Amino acid sequence: MEEIEEEQPDQLLQGSPALQGERVVFTGTLASMTHQKAWEFVEQHGGQAAQHVSRQTTLLVVGEEGWPLEADGSPSVNLSQAQELIHEGVAIQIIKESDWLSLIELRDPGVNVDQLYTPAMLTQMLDLPVSTIRRWERQGLIKPVRKIFRLPYFSFQEVASVRRLSQLLESGVHPRDLENSLQHLGKFFNEIDAPLSQLTLLSQDAQLLLKDEHGLIDPRRGQRVFDFGTEETAVPELADEESFEGTIEFTEHLKTDEPEDRSSDEWFQEGCQFLDAGDAKSAIEAFRLALLGQPDMPEGHLHLAEALYLDGNTEGALERYYAAVEWDHDYIEAWTQLGCLHNELGDPKAALHAFEIALQVHPDYPDAHLHIAEVLHQLNRVEEAIPHWKVYLEFDEMGPWAELARQRLDEFEDDQLEQFS
Repeated sequence: MEEIEEEQPDQLLQGSPALQGERVVFTGTLASMTHQKAWEFVEQHGGQAAQHVSRQTTLLVVGEEGWPLEADGSPSVNLSQAQELIHEGVAIQIIKESDWLSLIELRDPGVNVDQLYTPAMLTQMLDLPVSTIRRWERQGLIKPVRKIFRLPYFSFQEVASVRRLSQLLESGVHPRDLENSLQHLGKFFNEIDAPLSQLTLLSQDAQLLLKDEHGLIDPRRGQRVFDFGTEETAVPELADEESFEGTIEFTEHLKTDEPEDRSSDEWFQEGCQFLDAGDAKSAIEAFRLALLGQPDMPEGHLHLAEALYLDGNTEGALERYYAAVEWDHDYIEAWTQLGCLHNELGDPKAALHAFEIALQVHPDYPDAHLHIAEVLHQLNRVEEAIPHWKVYLEFDEMGPWAELARQRLDEFEDDQLEQFS
């Protein structure tokens, strides 16, 4: 009788699902998918998903879209409960979303939270204006991981982190409370130096108020702030920093007209501040003064175009985008905006030409692929659009644009089935 070979423990382990026997809870916002989808993956890989941490929990996954912080700035309830249970001796492992994705072997482009994104893609995914992303870059809050022909690519996690901290500060959460929460999260993760630096810059930017003879001004927005009868406005301090109370008085030269001998770079920065505040007319004037001193500044023409468009002058914006590419033919953001404006003005062929030039400069530019696909769809040239939607989905499967691309592809497949049925 043939002897049956006994399976070794390693063989049994190798054939077991990745989450066999695990009871998994998610906390914070996931960057790769919804919580509902994550629960489905847990079940598919042999585990059990739960909404709340308990003594039966074995694995807590922390989402990487921003930080797992409650509305008051404190660490998430699930994270705090897990920490308490760990102190009591309960064996709960806490891991990041990206580590969980690796565990279940889902680090493909469709769920890769380490992907890089253009400003336009981030505006769709995080519901942020492009001007905000650019302002954060100028302030040093976010740094592009790489640049291709002036086009910055950012880490989704870094931008999402700034957005979350900014939202909490604007809702009234004290910077010290946020710092304490980040330090608390640092017990589980080593990557808190960057958000702590972001918090310092954000809190300084958010809390600094200027004062003139008419009252208080928020320099970020250029708007008046009510002074409810107080003599001083406190600026919250961060740990290990001296507290500061009071407002900053405008000096005499700030109350008078701007000096005429400012440099082009100074006028450009002034224009950016006005543009951030939504003051298009003042931004237009500042950018024009910057370009008088330095007409070969492509960024100046691009920003002037944005200000003109914000002011309702679409034709003027179009000409300034052309000026930007005249000074720098490889300025792909300017080519993309030219395509968008031509399409808005009812000239889809000119739009396609501009997008095609952008792709000649940077063949992997996802924004241009999506825009070309949409214009081709608008012209009923759907079969030509298909490859562009597919290329876009290689770079993004998370945001609204990705959902639009998938919807278009599904519609095309449905139409094909109807034709052959």
